[in-house]
Amino acid sequence: MTIPLVGYSDRVSARPGESLPIKVSSTLSGSYRADLVRVISGDPNPAGPGMDLRPVPADFAGSYPCRFQPTRLGSCAVIEAPGLILPRAFGLGLRVQPWLLREEPAVLIAREDGEGGGWSLALGAAGPVFTVRAPDGTTLRCALAAAPVTRRWYALTLVAQGGRIRLTQRCLQAVWGAAGHEGSAEVEAAIPEGLSAAPLTIGGRMRDGAPRQVFEGRIEDPFLCAGEADETADPAGREDLLAWWDFSDGIDTQAVRDRGPSALHGRLLNLPMRGVRGSRWDGSEMAWTLAPRHYAAIHFHSDDLDDCGWETDFVVTVPGDLPSGAYGVRLRAEGHEDIVPFYVLPPRGTATAPVAFLASTFTYQAYANHNRRNADDSYRARRSAWGAYPHNPQDHPDYAHSTYNRHPDNSGVAFSSRLRPIITWRPGFLTFDDARGSGLRHYPADTHLIAWADALGVPMDIVTDEDLDNEGADLLRPYRAVLTGSHPEYHTVGTLDGLRDYVGGGGRLCYLGGNGFYWRVARRPDLPHVIEVRRAEGGIRAWAAEPGEYHQQLDGAFGGLWRRNGRAPQELAGVGFSAQGLFEGSHYRRLDASYDPDVAWIFEGIGDGVLGDFGLSGGGAAGFELDRADPYLGTPPGTRILARSEAHQPHFVAVPEELLSHVNTVTGEKVADLVRGEIVYFETGTGGAVFSTGSITFCGSLPHNGFDNPVSRLLHNVVVRFGGLESRR
Repeated sequence: MTIPLVGYSDRVSARPGESLPIKVSSTLSGSYRADLVRVISGDPNPAGPGMDLRPVPADFAGSYPCRFQPTRLGSCAVIEAPGLILPRAFGLGLRVQPWLLREEPAVLIAREDGEGGGWSLALGAAGPVFTVRAPDGTTLRCALAAAPVTRRWYALTLVAQGGRIRLTQRCLQAVWGAAGHEGSAEVEAAIPEGLSAAPLTIGGRMRDGAPRQVFEGRIEDPFLCAGEADETADPAGREDLLAWWDFSDGIDTQAVRDRGPSALHGRLLNLPMRGVRGSRWDGSEMAWTLAPRHYAAIHFHSDDLDDCGWETDFVVTVPGDLPSGAYGVRLRAEGHEDIVPFYVLPPRGTATAPVAFLASTFTYQAYANHNRRNADDSYRARRSAWGAYPHNPQDHPDYAHSTYNRHPDNSGVAFSSRLRPIITWRPGFLTFDDARGSGLRHYPADTHLIAWADALGVPMDIVTDEDLDNEGADLLRPYRAVLTGSHPEYHTVGTLDGLRDYVGGGGRLCYLGGNGFYWRVARRPDLPHVIEVRRAEGGIRAWAAEPGEYHQQLDGAFGGLWRRNGRAPQELAGVGFSAQGLFEGSHYRRLDASYDPDVAWIFEGIGDGVLGDFGLSGGGAAGFELDRADPYLGTPPGTRILARSEAHQPHFVAVPEELLSHVNTVTGEKVADLVRGEIVYFETGTGGAVFSTGSITFCGSLPHNGFDNPVSRLLHNVVVRFGGLESRR
């Protein structure tokens, strides 16, 4: 079901004087109104601060005509090849590994005009079929009744010669117990003349500018020749070669390169997955960079998406005097509303506050449109009662899903683009039907921190992960203190290096979340809107990368956990992921170290014992995902453990990377003892310092009692000291 009014921008942040194009689609008639709001609170829970959206005058504000703009899902390769003319006798070959077979055959390779004229080779549950539609409207088919086995490699060949067409399917690996999955079929027919010279497509056919009948699986070494195609031979070295698209060339790109004599190069649409095992992979190399021909396959999916490609409705130019903060372009018509969020940074090289909030935009993007399948009647009733954001990815698969979801063929989603409407990245979006709180995560959850700074008068700029990756530590150096949000989970080399260099250079970091600095993501300069995740080896995972596919497509680097890449979170933040449970929170208890005179300022005005047994995220400040200190993993010497969580529900468990067996752990501690979150503090010796809370739900406790509570006071004490501020309490 299409959302009646929805939009996106091609940027998540901008500075004064810079512009953001706004792209809108609507199924409504007439027009919609657009204006600018500053987002202070995105929590619709009436027990908290509520939705706080403050209108801001803007030049673009006004009415715009409604128009529908479609989203075109599905990946394929497109080769223009205007000069390619097939001889009357020719051969076609390719290797395929189907992952999902449907009754309707999916297109492997085709050359058709928009009306269906031309030829195609397709594969369905019953086997392969070659179809030709001649200019006079006649159709010929050669079909082979040989149902392939999923996730097995096959060579498909077609030979048209001497008035006969022969189609062959041969399995390239042993499949014990299988019968009828190989064979050949022939028809007496000649390929008609005058076939379409339209672009050639691989992995699907193009209709109305979109891939259709996309093949759910992998394709390798498609080629055309002037003789008989051999189902097992490598196309290299054939003297009669017309074209050979070698997918092992340019694995890190969106280009498709032809090794044939005419260099009929092409391009990929909608980011199919490369750097995947092909038919020649034998386990001798585990990185595509070391053996590209072992990874000469592309995995196509019917729900891949790179860019919605919508046209721009209007442009927002950030005024020179607009303060740094969280903003949104609000769209309204006929009772429908959408807010396209973005952040405003201060002018380049400057700071307008001593403190900065580092928005976790890579994490927001990794979870973008996460379909949790939890939008049940109770969830919908709460959403309606609170006037929360009214849409959920469960109901809107047309905008693609997150890296926590799977494609229809059960392979994991490795890419996430921000050039699309992102339902989960909206003020007021509810993730959970939280019995003890608001059920917020990511973007709306982090407005708890924004609302806290606003309520307590803490001057705070906002910058983003993407800005940090682009600009490095120079982005952070003007600030005395940098605060994370509730869940800074996904990071690049650039963002981790930037934070390390900032703290090492005397900066002060407040890590206010849990499960942070956890997964490695990749980017490329020519695809700045895309992040890639390879869920390699271990960790809490929604899906697991295939063996041999742990190296990222976009940069060739080893993916997975930063801990597996030798950069455990403890090195930067003092704590790292230790345990996870349901979205429920408990509390911390102060430890003896919190009373030491040199750190007593952190707990000034805070009583003894329990801390944070309240909150809008699961009902407590210590919950859901918890981090602990560990010198073995890099917690710096001299780190003080100030408080530790306790009384967690039985469903909390240690994370997989901590376990060697069901009873043995990496550290030698008891499994149950790893279920804890810890508040820590350390100084760097270079003037820097780090304060970490070790819990995703910590920031959800800030708004309690109108921001007048011990958790709020704790953070205020730290930020005042780190930022050199004057306390207003």
